[in-house]
This record gives sequence, C-alpha cells and structure tokens, in this order.
Amino acid sequence: MKARSWLLALLMVMALPGAANAAPARTPVVLFPAWHFTRLEVTVHHQKAAPECPASGSFQDLFLNDRPSTTFSQICQDKLMTLRYDPAPWKPMPSRFSEQPGVDVRIVDYGRTSSAPFYETLYQTLESAGYVRDKDIRVAGYDARLTPDMGGFLGRAKRLVEDTYRDNGNRPVQLVGHSNGPLYIQYLLTHTSKAWRAKYVHGFTPLAGNFPGQGLLYSMMFTGLTVQDGSYPQTPEGARSSALMYISHPSTYMSSSDPRVFGDREVIVQTPQRTYTPRDYRQLYADAGFPHAREIGDYYIGFVSLRFPGVDVYGEKGSGLPTIVGAQLPDLTVGQIVPTSRFLYRDGDANQEDITNEAILAWQGTPCYRFSLRDNPGVTHFDLPSNPNVLSRLLTDLGRQRSHCP
Repeated sequence: MKARSWLLALLMVMALPGAANAAPARTPVVLFPAWHFTRLEVTVHHQKAAPECPASGSFQDLFLNDRPSTTFSQICQDKLMTLRYDPAPWKPMPSRFSEQPGVDVRIVDYGRTSSAPFYETLYQTLESAGYVRDKDIRVAGYDARLTPDMGGFLGRAKRLVEDTYRDNGNRPVQLVGHSNGPLYIQYLLTHTSKAWRAKYVHGFTPLAGNFPGQGLLYSMMFTGLTVQDGSYPQTPEGARSSALMYISHPSTYMSSSDPRVFGDREVIVQTPQRTYTPRDYRQLYADAGFPHAREIGDYYIGFVSLRFPGVDVYGEKGSGLPTIVGAQLPDLTVGQIVPTSRFLYRDGDANQEDITNEAILAWQGTPCYRFSLRDNPGVTHFDLPSNPNVLSRLLTDLGRQRSHCP
C-alpha cells in the first residue's frame, strides 16, 4: 500500500500544470577572462614607494576602464602596480614577488559577472538560452600581473568550479577562457586529478588561447602599454613607467612566445646591431641590462604545460589580420615611443599571431576526447567572445554529452 501511495503521489506531481515543461538542466559556465579584463581594486595606504604620487587612495585596473581615476595618473598607477622582486635563490620563484609597501590589490566581485564587464554580449547570449547570471554563469577572475601558481589562484578557482557544480544540481561545468584566460584554465586542469576533472568539468572552450605566448610581450618591455585604453604611452616617462611595470610582472614572461614552439620563426625585437627571435630571449635580456629577467624568464616562459588537458576541447580562433609581434628599436633603452611604421607584423587575429592560436592543433587526434579548433577569418581577437557564430557554437557545445574516457 505504501508503494502504491508513493507512485500515486508521483503521478499527481507529474500531472501538475508546468511539470512536463520544467526547464531543462543546463551546463553551467565559468568564464576565465583575458589579460587585465578582471576588475581589480588597488588601495593605497600611506605609500612611500612613489613619493610624487598620492600617499593614500584607490584606483581600479581594468582594460577599457569605465571608472578611470582622477587622482592617480597613468605613471603613478604603473609605479604602484610594479611588483618587487627578491632574488634570494632559496626562495621558491612564486614567493619572490611582492607588492609595494602600502599597496593592496583585490579582485572586485569575484565569481560574479560584474567582475568582467567586457563579456556582456556573451552573458546576454547565455541569458537568452535560459541562463542566470551569478548562478550558472560565473567568472573566475584573476590578478593579471600574477601567474597561476601565485595569489591563491588554484585553490580559489577550484572552489568556484566546485561551488558552481553543487549550486546547479551537481552538473559538470564548462570552462570558457579568452586570450590569457585559457592559460589559467590549462594550469587548473593540469594541476587537478583525473577524478576531479571527471566529476566537475564538462569541457573546455579556449577562445584564442595564448598557450605558448606571443611575441608582442617582449617589445612591451621597452615600449610599455596602457591597460586602461589599450594604447601605447605617448611620453617617454609614461613609456618607461609602463615598461618597467611589465618587466616586474611574472605574467609578462609566461605570456611571451615560447622558443620551444616558436623557435626563430618570428622577429620580436630588431635594432641596428642585432635581430632577436624568441630563441634569443636570454641574449635580449642580457643586452638590455635587465638584472633578473633571465632567471624569471627561464622559470616562466613556457610555464604552463601544453599537454592535453584531459577534457573535451572546443577551440575558437580568428585569422587573416595583421598582428604586431615585435618592434624595430633604435636601441634597447626602456621607455621608447615607437612609430606605427616600426612595428613588426605577422598574420593573426590582430592581437595574437597564428603560431600562438594554432598551437593546440597538437591535441588533434587525442583518443576518445573531442577536440576542435574552429577558424573565424576576419574576426579580431577582441570580437571573438561576442561573435554570433562563436556564441552559437558555444551553446551547441554546452548541450553536448561529454566524453567519458577511461
């Protein structure tokens, strides 16, 4: 009798209006943004590292910043976001970097879509398919100055993926990354167990993943780059503060083209005295007189393993566009203003060269798991996450059954 009563109750629930039309389960999404596409809050307390700058206050770091500071100039922001380096050989490399005294940096709204506003079109597209922000769309932001072995990234990202899985009915999560974001995903996937990936991960969507680095980062050590608007500084002082900041960031080295992939296939810096390719990075650092760049570069260039991540991969890239990979410089002075005509180009997506974007073709033919790399000719690096065709394929991939591999 008890069994019959239970069955009758179940049938009655199923007959209720709307029960048959319940929303289908969706694959949750965790997005890993591009380099400096995570909103950071920089708070300064009685700092003395840059006496010419405000001693206290705050500003935000974000590509295409919608809340620019009226108090801290570009040069002051550069100086306060420059990391200190302790060369003590007994210290593990990740422990050698620290903030300037009196400077504190935190991620704003970690896990929430508001932490990475650039991806509004992606969020809206997912919402049109029934997704809900901050429930089954979440964002694993990071401090773009740091590599994924620093700043608590790994533990924080794992917890976010696990929480997203549990909060959405124990549904495995699709990890979507743009530009440098896939580097951090790749680090996560290669530093977790097969059992963890099998439980929590539905698949991996790298949008123009910067896996083996790009040539542009080498010349930025001489020219700088203004994150706030994506332009090059227009004064020698601004170029110098910006370049010195990037020289101090371990992520600059991680994001520089790996000679094991690039060899001498592109020129990254050219002076009247010498031409440098990725294979010559140690000589470039020595000739420029960078005191600690070689030991940092030896550790972080090619830092993230390119081995297959052990999940289904659905890659996207742009192509067919002139892409800066280096610069012709009169010398190796830090803080140079480079005319447009002196930059060096290759084919790519207007930000990353084809060598970078096609590196994961090494994964094709991996047994059991799905792998694809779809080309989007004429679509720029920064338009890829909002391209209708890319987003349509993302929705299709989210609806696929994931591979179950031994």
